[in-house]
Amino acid sequence: MAAHSASSNTSADPLAALASLPGVAEAVDSVRTGVDRIYGHRIMRRRSNEVSSEAALRGARGSAALAGADWELEEVRRRSDFGVAGEPRTVGAALRLTAEAGQLLSVWRQSPLRVLARLHLVAAGRDAADETVGRPRLGAEPVDEPVVELPLPGAEEVAGRLDGLSRLLLAGSEAPALVTAAVVHGELLALRPFGSYNGLVARAAERIVLIGSGLDPKAICPAEVGHAELGRAAYTAALEGYVSGTPDGVAAWIAHCGRAVDLGARESTAVCEALQRGAA
Repeated sequence: MAAHSASSNTSADPLAALASLPGVAEAVDSVRTGVDRIYGHRIMRRRSNEVSSEAALRGARGSAALAGADWELEEVRRRSDFGVAGEPRTVGAALRLTAEAGQLLSVWRQSPLRVLARLHLVAAGRDAADETVGRPRLGAEPVDEPVVELPLPGAEEVAGRLDGLSRLLLAGSEAPALVTAAVVHGELLALRPFGSYNGLVARAAERIVLIGSGLDPKAICPAEVGHAELGRAAYTAALEGYVSGTPDGVAAWIAHCGRAVDLGARESTAVCEALQRGAA
């Protein structure tokens, strides 16, 4: 795991060790401040379900945009033909994953790998009958991932690192939620364990960690919005830093994920303001 390279191999809590990397504490504090601000908005007292629903839609749009289907929000809102190949199928997969993520919190705490398999199955949709769906790739099976062009780890390495990630998560950690979410997200993008939809699955897993940790229990701070706003070039550059395993590279990836959560919180603040004005 790239994160292990940036922390002490003898640490009993390697995720928590990452919180001491340069700039990470500041990113964690910034996220906490932004999340607290949106949760304190008066609209959240009586219309939080509406804010959560809108955040889910905008998060799905952002995740799909990073996967190559960069539709306007209103286009996502009005369309229903998500079974069509190409961009509509990508948007449909993102919408399904966002809806599913919040339903898998209890399973995630018991078996993260089961949840990842389920997420891939949900993303695949009508392609779920394919024998490669819902399991890590084997041998030389190809990977269709439009964003990440980093060297692809072999199937044996993928299996070992997925097992290591699962054990790390099940062991528990004192690490801030942002750190854990960033590592899960980065590791899945680095490994690309499935034959398709790896980016969408990785961002859905990040969402699950942020919700399940209690940082964003109502799922109103969609990091996917921020990742899309920061742009694909910045996203892939930050990921390269994570994959490098250097302290600076891993810290930069965590900070990048922190900025994405900040921007997601800002997006939902704008939604709250619109609801307050009666404009939404």
